[in-house]
Amino acid sequence: MLHGLALTLFLFGQLASAAAPYSEYILAPSSRTVYPASVYRVNGTVSGAQSLVDSPSNATAILGGNSTITFDYGKNIAGIVSVTVGASSSPDAVLALTFTESSVWINGKASDGTADAGLDTPLYLSVGAGPGTYTVGDEFERGGFRYLNVVSNSTGTVEVKSVVVDYRAAPTQEDLTAYTGYFHSNDELLNRIWYAGAYTCQICSIDPTHGDTLVWLRVINSTQVIELPETVGWWSNYTITGGKTALVDGAKRDRLVWPGDLVVAAPSIFVSTGDMDSIRNALDSLLSLQNSSGALPYAGSPFIQVTKLYSFTYHLHNLLDIALYYEYTNDLTYLQSVWSNFTLGLSFTLSYVDETGLLDVATDSDWLRIGMGGHNIEANAILYYTLNKGIGLANILNDTGSGSNWTSYASGIKSAANDLLWDNSSSLYRDNETTTLHPQDGNAWAIVANLTLSASQSLAVSNALKSRWGPYGAPAPEAGGFPETVSPFIGYFELMAHYMAGNASASHELMRTEWGFMLDDPRMTNSTFIEGYSADGSLHYAPYTNDARH
Repeated sequence: MLHGLALTLFLFGQLASAAAPYSEYILAPSSRTVYPASVYRVNGTVSGAQSLVDSPSNATAILGGNSTITFDYGKNIAGIVSVTVGASSSPDAVLALTFTESSVWINGKASDGTADAGLDTPLYLSVGAGPGTYTVGDEFERGGFRYLNVVSNSTGTVEVKSVVVDYRAAPTQEDLTAYTGYFHSNDELLNRIWYAGAYTCQICSIDPTHGDTLVWLRVINSTQVIELPETVGWWSNYTITGGKTALVDGAKRDRLVWPGDLVVAAPSIFVSTGDMDSIRNALDSLLSLQNSSGALPYAGSPFIQVTKLYSFTYHLHNLLDIALYYEYTNDLTYLQSVWSNFTLGLSFTLSYVDETGLLDVATDSDWLRIGMGGHNIEANAILYYTLNKGIGLANILNDTGSGSNWTSYASGIKSAANDLLWDNSSSLYRDNETTTLHPQDGNAWAIVANLTLSASQSLAVSNALKSRWGPYGAPAPEAGGFPETVSPFIGYFELMAHYMAGNASASHELMRTEWGFMLDDPRMTNSTFIEGYSADGSLHYAPYTNDARH
């Protein structure tokens, strides 16, 4: 969800100390006890389903055999489901629960997916023991769903008195609606996008003892075909960080700490919920995984231990997370405590700068784009940006030696990138010297990092990127796919790039187009943003073969 969810909050955010003046836009529930907002549909023999909607009292719904109620919560929610039942006609009565974020995957036989193939197994409640409340286990906290199916597959009847979700996201936020920052403009769509961005961050802040849904990582892969009636078991009970809250990449999946997602989310959280503890705990978990060479993790535990993958770009995102955390907290003591992590990490990357003056990327791991490696423009732009952030931090800490060394490297990268990778005929940078591909990521980052040589060059890149837009947003040709892929993660950096190039109208237009589509399309949650989709508007993200998992 955050991985690839370009949140736009910081572009407009303003802090406010008064009570929420724009509370009508806040999507977080006012109570952690959440009831269905409506009945989406029923199948089979069902009566009284509507009585279970909106905090009911004296409600009763009757499900006959082989019947389903599909509830719509009106937005993405997260938590543990409890069902209170009255009479059941059989001691063997069982209710099945299935979940989905999108209406596309509503199915009484399975939930949407978390693995590389297949759909997730239903949860089962044996409700034939008599009246009472039946609750799924804590390990079955579903991190993101808008639709809930309650299914009776037996031949008897079950009397349902209530269906309740104990909302578990943002576990340390006592009042989920008490934002510390607000936004309002004369553009209602932008207002709604801002608050959906805030809510996306909020629902991705989780209890760290309920992390990691990639329980079949390196066991189930995308080449496998898993079709109903076969399903894939799921749970989420791995401790991913210390503390009581942590920011993860996605509420439903992966529920892991990814440094690139922190780069996107930290500014957004600062100007909305103010939940810096979630960022700090996530960042600390990443820094604890730095090895003696200085290399920082591609992602947090247990992903990195299972895959042993290394990413040059995500290594740098770790360092940018340190800079961002200091920028938004002014916590000098913390900066001093992690300065050795920063300097060692940057030294590790600089050891791969070759005689051209550019970083020579030796691995292909990145944000699921293809073609990462060599003198890649995205990686070099991020390194240039990180060096300049580091120079600023070194000045604060009076580390003149590091600052001087990094200034020299930064100068070499800027010169070499423009000499070797700039394509004047397209007004864009090439991915590397050996390709004609002009990536979205590297060109957006070139403006953000100030790798360009002039304001006119930045504006030329901005206009060239804009010229490639389609009806559903900005394509990322480096991600592959036909039609091309739209990556809101990289789109976030393009939004910044247009602003920094002096092309604010392009940024606003892209927000309305791409984020407006994600917010208002009827297949979406209408409350949170997604990792990616195809440029024709289909809900297929090229890096995944299992559409149900994203």
